[in-house]
Amino acid sequence: MAAQETDPNKAVAEKEPIIQDNSFLVEEAYNQNFGVVQHIQTFQRQWISHDWNYAFTQEWPVDIAPRNQLSYTIPVVHFGGVGSGIGDVALNYRYQLIGDGDAKYAMAPRVSVFLPTGDSRKGYGAGGTGVQLEIPFSVVHNQRWTTHWDVGTTLTPSQKNPLRDIASTYGVNAAQSVIYAVNNRLNLMLETVWASTESVVAKNKTARDNSILMSPGVRWAYNFKSGMQIVPGVAIPVGVGPSAGDWGVLLYFSIEHPYRRLKPKK
Repeated sequence: MAAQETDPNKAVAEKEPIIQDNSFLVEEAYNQNFGVVQHIQTFQRQWISHDWNYAFTQEWPVDIAPRNQLSYTIPVVHFGGVGSGIGDVALNYRYQLIGDGDAKYAMAPRVSVFLPTGDSRKGYGAGGTGVQLEIPFSVVHNQRWTTHWDVGTTLTPSQKNPLRDIASTYGVNAAQSVIYAVNNRLNLMLETVWASTESVVAKNKTARDNSILMSPGVRWAYNFKSGMQIVPGVAIPVGVGPSAGDWGVLLYFSIEHPYRRLKPKK
């Protein structure tokens, strides 16, 4: 029997870490691996209004309880004519209910608490504590194609507007993304996000607003022998339907690295 030829470049490529859990607007259903922390920064600017928002997120696996993850998000917002300030900080818990980063299917429900750290008089925050439930579901179709699906809801029992009127608000959201892996280090993306939210217009009175964004983007990775992975990315969110005419630019930057390693088996 003739010996099979092997391609050393292909073997190296297959062992190289892939880009995973690095979407911009859609949440992927992969928790952090044991001993690996991720630092995520996003910056989004609306081209017409010049409003922008920045967010820093840090994700930590709960090593003593596998499949659990804790994280927090600190946002900074800017509105023209008002200025800039801290938004509502989010504290997040996720549980890897189905699969993981190596599985065909994965699901990782998340519960978040939004703290009223943003000044509601300037529109930086809700003025009251909110709770969000999000269910991300990911499907690996083949080596090139992956899709991600999100559905969620947010409740803020005592939201305030700049005039200090208070009402209970309720929102729902859904999102979907398609990822095409050109190779292990370069992905093309198309994310679609729909949200139906309420704002306080008077005491115990709210108004509902719907938005739809489609966001084509690209992300790429730099992998290091230490296990560190750096993933920059850029996207162009474009409003469609009720959000037609609105568009902007989104910048993404992630650093993921190990902070502890598994003990070798004896």
